[in-house]
Amino acid sequence: MRVTRGARIVAGTALLALAVAACGGGATPSGGDPTAGGGETTPVRMELGEPQNLLVPSNTTESEGAELLAAVFEPLVNYDENKQAVEAAAESITSEDNITWTIKLKPGYTWHNGEPLVAQNYVDAWNYAANQDNAQGAGYFFGRIDGYGDLAPGEGKEVTTKEMKGLKVVDDTTFTVTLAAPFSQFKVMLGYTAFYPLPKAAFGPDGKVTDAYGEQPIGQGLFKLDKPYKKGTDQTVDLTVYDKYPGTKPTGWTKLQFKLYNSAETAYNDLQADNIDIQDQLPASAIASAKTALGDRYVDQPDAGIGYVGFPLQYNDEYKDIKVREAISMAIDRKTIAETVFSGTRAPADDFINPAIAGYRQGACAACTYDPGKAKEQYAAAKGPAKLELGYNADGGHKEWIEAVANNLRANLQVEVTVKPFEKFAAILDDLDAKKYKGMFRMGWAIDYPSAENYLTPIFSTGAITNGSNYAGYSNKEFDDLVAKGDQAATAEEGLKFYQQADDVLIRDLPYIPVYFYRNNSGYSTKVKNVKINLLNQVEWADVQKA
Repeated sequence: MRVTRGARIVAGTALLALAVAACGGGATPSGGDPTAGGGETTPVRMELGEPQNLLVPSNTTESEGAELLAAVFEPLVNYDENKQAVEAAAESITSEDNITWTIKLKPGYTWHNGEPLVAQNYVDAWNYAANQDNAQGAGYFFGRIDGYGDLAPGEGKEVTTKEMKGLKVVDDTTFTVTLAAPFSQFKVMLGYTAFYPLPKAAFGPDGKVTDAYGEQPIGQGLFKLDKPYKKGTDQTVDLTVYDKYPGTKPTGWTKLQFKLYNSAETAYNDLQADNIDIQDQLPASAIASAKTALGDRYVDQPDAGIGYVGFPLQYNDEYKDIKVREAISMAIDRKTIAETVFSGTRAPADDFINPAIAGYRQGACAACTYDPGKAKEQYAAAKGPAKLELGYNADGGHKEWIEAVANNLRANLQVEVTVKPFEKFAAILDDLDAKKYKGMFRMGWAIDYPSAENYLTPIFSTGAITNGSNYAGYSNKEFDDLVAKGDQAATAEEGLKFYQQADDVLIRDLPYIPVYFYRNNSGYSTKVKNVKINLLNQVEWADVQKA
């Protein structure tokens, strides 16, 4: 998630990012869509932003790639309405001590090339993800498995094995996972993209996942890709229901098409014209009128995501002083932004944990309270920078609220603020990964799994600097130790107490500034019905029906 989808990062204004450029060629302007109409072979069409990387699960940590891969793979677990993990591809996931876990697979799953899904596929995929030589963005998620350090010994150190000793295949349908320490949330994690398996066909002679596989991943889920996806060239990704998928399939249609956009507004225009069928996050500019324009086809529902302003602490000392970061936070009028820019469909953020997840505490972040007088005085006393820059991805409908934040800072801190748009979410992520962008930056987080821990480890732990979504480069041993205590607690309830203490450290240090809590504001065309978006901000495709 990577942030803004995860741990994934969210590109979009509200959780999943939005997407095909206004002049970029994915949209059909006004003459209608030549594929429009009814029938099984007419695709259901959804907007999507361009994925950051090729479509390899362990290197997909942002919302766009995760949405696409969720249609192609079946996770070990899904989540019910009570935010509890329920078995999906897994028959059972059990442990007596929260250290050694036994995972049994359900019968009937096959890869899209016809081969059976076996336990070795998970062990191979997880070992590949954890190996630092493979530079997988989600590799850090395997850090709790015994032997992870052998595959990820650190920069400048050589990897001397290809397997974690904590992974063992018992038989074709069973494998065990031994953790280095107890972790009560392990089963909950397993719905995340990084934990998908890989078939033998994914690997080349050198043991690496091939680019050909990344362009046309073979999954074991509901949909299979019709052809390779050429990143940077293709404006659509076409899929077909896999006829041997053992789970519930949609009725009345078999084709799915993701249309890639660089503009949320362009996508929304196409939605109103029935040129796409689903937009999972509407742009801020459309929210005020969407209920009238779409009627019952407008969706407004709770969401577990958070929108932030981040600081590149590791490579820009201008933001090193916590007093500067606090002043910037207090200068932001969250309430007005939520009510005006987002038409009341966001809530001012006052914690690093979203209210939808156990562990949130109202008013926990005192520096998240709007206090322009104190902000100005403190910023001047701390000798904050006279010039600030704030970057954001322009393909996610963020312009309005980022401009509002910039205006707050100009007025309340009496500083010069430059707003820098990046054309695509992938572009700002790449620059942050490379430590090239040194301004403040817009970021968002959509959960990978329903746990308070998911707002902490992937974004702010020391290990996530190189193998996660820690774009601030924030490192604090006290924080890391408290998260570890939460991980090792005997029960989820006991662990939550430590996670809240770690949350308190973030509130004290403010490596990011929480600005708003998301709601999911989405819409669909007159050609579909029964559109449901789940806790991970992904469409439940089996439920979608043609209207």
